[in-house]
Amino acid sequence: MGVKEVHVDTITETVARLCQEANYFLPEDAMAALEKAKQEEQSPCAQGILRHILENAKVAAEERVPLCQDCGVTIVYLYIGQDIHIVGGNLRSAVIEGVSRGYKEGYLRASMVEHPFSSRTNTGDNTPPIIRYEVVSGDNLRIIVMPKGEGAENASCVAMLDPASGRKGVIDTVINCIDQRGSKICPPLIVGVGVGATAGKVMSLAKNALLRPLGQHNLDPEVAELEYELLERINASGIGAQGVGGTVTALAVHAEMMPCHIAALPVGVNPCCHSSRHKEAVL
Repeated sequence: MGVKEVHVDTITETVARLCQEANYFLPEDAMAALEKAKQEEQSPCAQGILRHILENAKVAAEERVPLCQDCGVTIVYLYIGQDIHIVGGNLRSAVIEGVSRGYKEGYLRASMVEHPFSSRTNTGDNTPPIIRYEVVSGDNLRIIVMPKGEGAENASCVAMLDPASGRKGVIDTVINCIDQRGSKICPPLIVGVGVGATAGKVMSLAKNALLRPLGQHNLDPEVAELEYELLERINASGIGAQGVGGTVTALAVHAEMMPCHIAALPVGVNPCCHSSRHKEAVL
């Protein structure tokens, strides 16, 4: 039996399509969570905002226009089966070309700038993307495209706590991060939380947590309990949809955990606005 081959042209075409679909179509789990939030929200003003958010999502899908004017930093996850062979060119180049093509052909706003601390010249096609590679078993290539809006990304926090800070320190870090940003994150939110690992990895854990289906809790009961408490505390803040006040500030809190060094307790918080955009394909 021969090794499965995946041509780079197929990868480029797939990434281009996913860039557009992720910006046009809000996932079903997000739509369901927003519908639930609308039913549970006690503030008439916040209910009205949630109705507008749902209507916006329907119009975006029907007319194939972006859900939000911020089409985000393009994050591409590649789960590469160890038994496949990429042929016809370079994998990274194929992904970059896919993002460029997807944003240009889909009339998606280009937001990436070169030399961030000086000229800040727009690259013109939203490249380069952030590409994350992981080798997995099997002979498939799984591609996930996540356009991450910068309003929410700017609200990210990382804290290197003393181990003695414990569970309370983790909770306080997350709550303070959300409270300080308030309406700037375009609530209702999905909050990704990472605990453990290192300063760099903990933020990856937090962002990875955003890819989990909304409301699907961590399989570790201790982490799931942390998610429940954080969601309750955030919704008790009264920030509400778009910061107008209300009972639903977050749609979900998803946390991921890894072991860490005995001298550390890293915590990462990576919020996402209600427009939880990501699409995937398996080749």
